[in-house]
Amino acid sequence: MAKVQTIAVVGNPNCGKTTLFNALTGSNQRIGNWPGVTVEKKEGRMVLDGGGEAITLVDLPGIYSLAVQSEDERVARDYILSGEPGLVVNILDATNLERNLYLTTQLVEMGVPVLILANMMDLAAAKGIAIDLAGLEKRLGCPVVGISATQKKDLGRVKEAMAKAWRERTVSRKLAQYPAAVEQILEAWTPKLKEVAKTLGATDRWVGLKLLEQDAWVIAKVVAAGALPEQEIRAELAKIEAESGETSDVVLADARYQFIYQLTEGVLRRSAAKESASDRIDKVAMHRWLGIPLFLGMMYVVFWATINVGGAFIDFFDILFGTIFVDGLGHLLATLSVPEWLISIVAGGIGAGVQTLATFIPVIFMLFFMLSILEDSGYMARAAFVMDRFMRWIGLPGKSFVPMLVGFGCGVPAIMSARTLENKRDRYLTVFMIPLMSCGARLPVYALFGAAFFGAGSGNMVFSLYLVGMVLAVLTGLLLKNTLFRGEPAHFVMEMPAYHMPRFGNIMSYTWSRLKVFLFRTKIIIVVVAILALLNSFGTDGTFGNEDSSKSVLSQIGRTITPIFEPMGMEKDNWPAAVGIFTGILAKEAVVGTLNSLYSQIDYVAADEKDAAAGEEEGFDFWAGIKEAGASIPDALSGVWDSLRDPLGLGIVSSDQEAVAEEVGADQRVYASMKRYFPQGPLQAYAYLLLVLIYMPCVAALGAILREIGKGYGMLALGYLTLLAWIVATLFYQLTLGHQVIWIVVPLLMFAAMVLYFWWLGRGNQGSLNDGAGPKLSV
Repeated sequence: MAKVQTIAVVGNPNCGKTTLFNALTGSNQRIGNWPGVTVEKKEGRMVLDGGGEAITLVDLPGIYSLAVQSEDERVARDYILSGEPGLVVNILDATNLERNLYLTTQLVEMGVPVLILANMMDLAAAKGIAIDLAGLEKRLGCPVVGISATQKKDLGRVKEAMAKAWRERTVSRKLAQYPAAVEQILEAWTPKLKEVAKTLGATDRWVGLKLLEQDAWVIAKVVAAGALPEQEIRAELAKIEAESGETSDVVLADARYQFIYQLTEGVLRRSAAKESASDRIDKVAMHRWLGIPLFLGMMYVVFWATINVGGAFIDFFDILFGTIFVDGLGHLLATLSVPEWLISIVAGGIGAGVQTLATFIPVIFMLFFMLSILEDSGYMARAAFVMDRFMRWIGLPGKSFVPMLVGFGCGVPAIMSARTLENKRDRYLTVFMIPLMSCGARLPVYALFGAAFFGAGSGNMVFSLYLVGMVLAVLTGLLLKNTLFRGEPAHFVMEMPAYHMPRFGNIMSYTWSRLKVFLFRTKIIIVVVAILALLNSFGTDGTFGNEDSSKSVLSQIGRTITPIFEPMGMEKDNWPAAVGIFTGILAKEAVVGTLNSLYSQIDYVAADEKDAAAGEEEGFDFWAGIKEAGASIPDALSGVWDSLRDPLGLGIVSSDQEAVAEEVGADQRVYASMKRYFPQGPLQAYAYLLLVLIYMPCVAALGAILREIGKGYGMLALGYLTLLAWIVATLFYQLTLGHQVIWIVVPLLMFAAMVLYFWWLGRGNQGSLNDGAGPKLSV
C-alpha cells in the first residue's frame, strides 16, 4: 500500500500521456508532439469515481525504457521505486504496440501494480490495425483498456478502469523468460538480494536483472550493501558474454523483444498498409533539399505574425493599462491628498511598470500561439530531423535542435529540456548554444526599436536578429566542439508523430500556460521600473525631484558604466541605454521599461508637469481612455494588411518623410528620444540590439544553466556570452559607422585570446567533463 494516494502516469513520448493527464486533472500543463515535453514531474488532482476521495495524478517524463541513459529515465525510475505511487498507469500508442510494450515489460518486472491504457485506438483502426485487448490483458496479466484520449466520451471509462485497478492493485506475474544461463544466475542471486531490493522498493528479480543490465547505480548499491562482491558480478557478466557472444544487457533486450514478438503475434492483426497522408507530406517536409527552406519559411511566418499581428494590439494594452494604472491610479491618489513623491513612485513607477508589462502580452501570446500550432501539428519533430545532418556538422545530434526551438519561446524550459540528451557532452554544448536563440522576452525590445528606427521593415529586422542568433549558435558549436567539448555526438533516433490538425484546446492550453509563466516570471519588471523611478528621483545629495538633474543616483550609475559601451556606438549622454543593459540581467523585457521610463523622465519632466496641470483643469476621464484603447485596434489591424501587401517593407523607401515619420511613430515621445540618443540611425540602434541579443541571459535562465551544467561551466558560459556580445556589437558598429582601427583590432585580439583559452581548457581532458563541477584546468 502506498503511503500517499498517488497514481503515476508513464509512457513513451507522443503516446498521448500528457493529453490524457490534462483531460483528467484540468491541468494547464504543456502539450506537444515532440519528445521531451515534460522534463519535470507534473502533478494534478482528480476524483476517480462517484465523488470519492481525491487522488494525486503524477505525469512522468516520456521515456522508452527504464534502463537509465538520460535524466528523464532517471526521474521516472526513481519515482516509481520511491513507493509513492500506489498504481502505475502505462499509456501505450496503439499504432506502435511493439515498441511501447518494451517499457511495459520493465514495469511488470519491477513488481508494481500496472494498468495499461492502449491509446489512439481510433488512429490504429484508421491504419488497419486491430488489437485483441482481452487477449493482451490475459497474456500480460494486468488490466488493459482501449481509449482515444482526445475523445471526452472515453474519459468515463478511463476513470472506471483506474478506480478498479486502484482498488485491486494487481501485480502481474507474466514475466519475460530469459535464456537458461540468465535464469540460473538470477536464481542464485535473488536470495542474496532481498534486503537490497526491499531498500530500493523493488523485487529481488528486478535488482538481479539490473545487475545483468550493467546498471552502475544498482551495482554500486548492491556492492555497498555487501550483498554481492563486484568481482562475482563481473565474472557472471563475462560468463554470459562468452556463452552468447553478446553482452548481458543485449541478451536481456533480445529476450524481451522475443517475448513481445510472441505476445503481439497472438493479439495484433494488420490489414494491407496504404501510404498515409503523413508520409505524403513528409516527402516535402523531410526532403533533403526542400526541408530546410520550408523550415526557414515556417519560422519567418511565425516571426511575421508575432511582430505584425501581435504588435497590432500593443497600443490597445498600452492605452488601457495606462488609463487604469497610471492616469487613473494617479488621479485617485491625488484626490486622497497623497504626497506627490509617493504618487510618483506608485503611479509613475509601479503603475508604469504594470503598463509596460501589459504591452508584452499580445506579442508574447502570438509567439507562443504560433509555436504551439507547429508543435501540435507534428511539424516540430520533423524540423529536428531535417536539421540532424546540419547539427552533426557542428558536433550535435539532431535531437539538440528541439531544446533550441523551445529557446525561441523561453530559455529556461529550453535549458531544462536539454536533459533529454543522453550524452553529457551534447547536453553541455547545447546549453552553451541555447541562450543565443532569441527568446520571447527580447521581442518587446526589438519591437520598440523597430517602431522607432525600422518602420514597416521591423519584421525583417527582427528576423535578421533571429538569424544572427542562430548563426552565432552554429559558430559557437563549431568553436566548442574543437576546443572545450571534443568528441562525437550521440546517434540520433527520434519518433515522427503522425500529422494532424492542431487542436484549438491544446493550442490555447499551451499558449496560456506559457504566457502565465512568462508574466509571473517577468513581474520583476514592475519592481525594476519602480526602483528606477526612485533612483532617478533620489539625488546624490539626499533630495527628491531630481528627474531632470545630473544629481540623480541613476544618472551617476549610468554615466559610470557607459564608457564600457562607447566602442559600440553608445554615446556619453545615452546613459539610460547602459542602465537598460544592466536591468536586462534581471529580465530582458525590463530593458523596455527602463528606456521608456528614463528617456521620458529625462526629456519630458517639464512637459509631464504641463500635461498634468492641463489634466487637472480638464479632469480625468476614465471612459475616454477606454474608448481610445478600443479605437486603436482597427487602425493597427489595417497595418497588418499593409504588411501582407509589402512583406519586405520596401514601401517605406519610396514614401515621403511625413509618411515615414508616421510609419515609425516619430510623434510619440519615447521614439523621438530614442532617435535623439541614437543619432546615427538604424545601424547604431542595431549594434545595441546585437548586444541585447547576445549578452548574458536573465537571472532565471542563468540559474537554470548553473543547475544543469554546474557552477564552473555555468560561469564560463556567462563570461563567453557577455564577451561575445561586446565583440560582435563593437565590430558591427566600427565596420559600419565608427571606422576606428583600434576598436576593430582589439575585439579581434580578444576573440583570438578566448579561442586559445578554450583550447587550453579542453586539451587536458579531450572532451571529458567533471560532472558539471567546472572545466578541468590541466596543463
